[in-house]
Amino acid sequence: MKYILAIDQGTTSSRAILFDEGMHVTATAQKEFAQHFPASGWVEHEPDEIWSTTINMCREVMKKADVEAQDIASIGITNQRETTIVWDKTTGQPVYNAIVWQDRRTSEICKSLKSDGLEPMITEKTGLLLDPYFSATKIKWILDNVEGARAKAINGDLLFGTVDCFLLWKLTDGKTHATDATNAARTMVYDIRNGKWDAEICRILDIPMNIFPEVRDCASDFGITSPGLLGANIPIHGIAGDQQAATIGQACFSPGMMKSTYGTGCFALLNTGPQLVTSRNRLLGTIAYQLNGQTTYALEGSIFVAGAVVQWLRDGLGIVGHASETQKMAEAAGDDQNIYMVPAFTGLGAPYWDAECRGAIFGLTRSTNQNDFARAALESVGYQTRDLLEAMQDDWSGSSKGILRVDGGMSANDWAMQFLSDILGTPVDRPNILETTALGAAWLAGMHIGMYPDQSGFADNWSLERRFTPSMYAEKRDQKYAGWKDAVSRCLTDR
Repeated sequence: MKYILAIDQGTTSSRAILFDEGMHVTATAQKEFAQHFPASGWVEHEPDEIWSTTINMCREVMKKADVEAQDIASIGITNQRETTIVWDKTTGQPVYNAIVWQDRRTSEICKSLKSDGLEPMITEKTGLLLDPYFSATKIKWILDNVEGARAKAINGDLLFGTVDCFLLWKLTDGKTHATDATNAARTMVYDIRNGKWDAEICRILDIPMNIFPEVRDCASDFGITSPGLLGANIPIHGIAGDQQAATIGQACFSPGMMKSTYGTGCFALLNTGPQLVTSRNRLLGTIAYQLNGQTTYALEGSIFVAGAVVQWLRDGLGIVGHASETQKMAEAAGDDQNIYMVPAFTGLGAPYWDAECRGAIFGLTRSTNQNDFARAALESVGYQTRDLLEAMQDDWSGSSKGILRVDGGMSANDWAMQFLSDILGTPVDRPNILETTALGAAWLAGMHIGMYPDQSGFADNWSLERRFTPSMYAEKRDQKYAGWKDAVSRCLTDR
């Protein structure tokens, strides 16, 4: 038996999953790591902890499955996107903590660039909006604020990478400084029309171009692991950012197919084929995947807070002990309560893109209790998803109210998925394998070496666990959504 090892390095934990020759999960290992909040709106991770938890989970999952390095045919990597790491290419030491995608410290840089009228040019080239979310202004901040960093970068002594790139560099003992097209597309420095790092954007941000990695297809030869790490050399053949990996894992290979992943945030991607769609609704144009030199594009809507709102109920308020408790609490909540929770803890993403607005709860009465809070938290994810899908339908004629494929931790919550179907007015399909992000990375690696089937064969293997269909009256659906829109309008800074 041969296996594919999928590394799924996420925002709050590092995981390793072994897939067998039939693409079934053999074993999983996972470890959470520390979140650092050094100032309001700042979010950081320690790169060394990202690395140590990742490599330790690889070792642990191999031990669990009694698998040796020789039994692993290839490795696929998927990762939290946009999170930015800059390190010394000689010592391998990061010059600063990883600045996480949620971090808002570069809001003023983005405002200044917008006031200079640069957003249309940047959007035309990168498909992205000027927002602290993306890597570009995080790189600039590190070079501007870490003593000696800019001089070292100019001298060619520093390297930049998203998390996949950093892990690849560590896994290959510094021999490979590369990324894939999907991660490059999230930096706000990569021209996704022409497939290259953009000199004009680098000049504007004062970023030396020698710090950037080589960009390759999602399925490619990325090098081999150093033998001392896992017991022998293992080739690495797949890389994709987490949301693109989930799109692949959901087999959304045809234009018009759509998936939504519910992890810390929520990310909906709509396959637009070879066409890069320019959004009228402040959605993102991005690369869905790049295979055999051919680029497939997508429209993406990003919600900053999805599963994180349940994490806040647990860690911030102490209302729940475990995320799974929210399902029974939501079921127990009274239908007479109209509570709206706008979880703008770090601003609002698409289609609002308001980095400065903050969260609020509306509709509280004397009878409001913790069950109502749990229900409002889950409902907020459904409302935000509808925001994204309505924008997508307006942006692209190829989009329709078709079936939405869902995955991620929150998709296991039946109540949340039923409400999602109700508020969207469309069927919601949950697959048998919820680990679609890791599966996408594994398929890339396995397909590249001929161990797994091609796109059409992989799509044929996709299987449904449960379909949720709308049961809410259209009048009630629209009434509830109107209440959400009103609640959001009260939070926006430009109201």
